[in-house]
Amino acid sequence: MREAKPASPAGALILSAAEKILGRDPGASIDAITEAAGVSRATFYRHFRSRAELLSALDIQPDPDARERILAAAVELIGRDGLRGMSMDELAARAAVSRATVYRLFPGKEALFDALLVEYSPFAEFEEVLERLGSRPPDEVLPALAQVVATVAGPRIGIIRSLFFEVSSQTPDALTGADPRLRQALNTVSRYLVDQMAAGTLRPMHPLLAAQAFMGPIVFHLVTRSEIERLGVLDVSIEQSVDELARTALRALGT
Repeated sequence: MREAKPASPAGALILSAAEKILGRDPGASIDAITEAAGVSRATFYRHFRSRAELLSALDIQPDPDARERILAAAVELIGRDGLRGMSMDELAARAAVSRATVYRLFPGKEALFDALLVEYSPFAEFEEVLERLGSRPPDEVLPALAQVVATVAGPRIGIIRSLFFEVSSQTPDALTGADPRLRQALNTVSRYLVDQMAAGTLRPMHPLLAAQAFMGPIVFHLVTRSEIERLGVLDVSIEQSVDELARTALRALGT
């Protein structure tokens, strides 16, 4: 942390009090900080125009790897305790950061869950494929999307299963964190399917059902693949498996 250089003794008192209080409670109010520093609000605002300026003066910045460590620790704890039962204090300890650092990076469990979806789900890659191939027919686009799932989601299927369980269990923080991301992903895929139905390359049906008909078998394959491989009854690569499943869905969805 950079050493603060306040312009006055009052500024030094405010910085010292803020560093201690925000370390314990990142949501502490300005009133709590001024009370601990023994100064008035007017004195505070003479030195710092806003809370953000105070934080900047404190130069409270987590180390570069803190975010990744927090997300990795969150995956472990959610898998063990669920999002509802996860302790933010234990999360901070496992990630080797302060509780204040956790809340500076992720203001709450909703923000943390959203970050986990961004980090581990294939949503961004889905959108990239549809942006690049969105005008192409389904026999090109759907297999490409299937390969994205195999490449991105396949190695992370245990994590994705845990995150999906939180959503399907309607954990409030998970729903709040996931809703914008899920709606965006569904809207992106649905727009493509609706356009292809209008063009006559796919048979008309509800686009969400079409998306489930396409993705359902692929996701089920990924979820069960490790057990199937353990039994030694499958000698088809994951890439070939999802490609065949995608093309089977294409035949079902075709006109």
